[in-house]
Amino acid sequence: MLDAAAIAELADRVDGAQSNRRTIAKLTDDYPGMTVDDGYAVQDECLRRWQARGRALIGYKAGLTSRAKMIQMGVDVPSFGLLMRDTCDAEGGAVPTAGLIHPRVEGEIAYVMARDLSGPDVSIDQVHAATDFIQPAIEILDSRFEKFRFDLPSVVADNGSSARFVMGGRMRRPGDVDPATIGIVLEINGEAAALACSGAVLGHPARAVQMLVAWLHERGRILPAGSVVLTGAATEAMPIAKGDIVCARFQEMGSINVRID
Repeated sequence: MLDAAAIAELADRVDGAQSNRRTIAKLTDDYPGMTVDDGYAVQDECLRRWQARGRALIGYKAGLTSRAKMIQMGVDVPSFGLLMRDTCDAEGGAVPTAGLIHPRVEGEIAYVMARDLSGPDVSIDQVHAATDFIQPAIEILDSRFEKFRFDLPSVVADNGSSARFVMGGRMRRPGDVDPATIGIVLEINGEAAALACSGAVLGHPARAVQMLVAWLHERGRILPAGSVVLTGAATEAMPIAKGDIVCARFQEMGSINVRID
């Protein structure tokens, strides 16, 4: 693994790119031996800095949640990133993208936890028993790497390309709707841009929560009550630009409407 000085230097690069709207080369260009664990160490160092500035961690996001993407990246579990409170925007309002480089939007299912959840191998039933509600969400991604050239250690260090997210529509109890069979239509400027079923995420979006809890357990952590979990993209990530109107429609769960500002 990389030493503390290298982790700090890489955190400088990532934090600077995110804060100052600039692209950087993938991190493994200068650190070819960098591992995924090193990427998470950079992510942890960025979190430490963000919290020192007064930013609040409110949850986690999953990435690489389709089997095709896992195979492409040579992994058998999703990647995970951090959700900061100040990146959550209001449904029906404007999503600021002035500080972003090449934003993209995707639709997914969010879980909001009612109780702490921990352990190496929780079941879907246990996930649902600990869930307050599920809710439609859109995530705005923004890779900071030049020409979208990155690998898994680099994108993990870049917090899974996280930028903004919005939750809206109808909150539903997991027992009142099947979280694995929700149809999703992502529209941009009134035109259907992507269609998906929530089951595209690992066969069931709760599996992303299961894997997150196991990952946290390995690191001596738990998923706290009140946490938001974005379970990963069900739809393709579609490019967006200032002035676009985005609508994500979720079967039996309402819709999210925002303007890209």
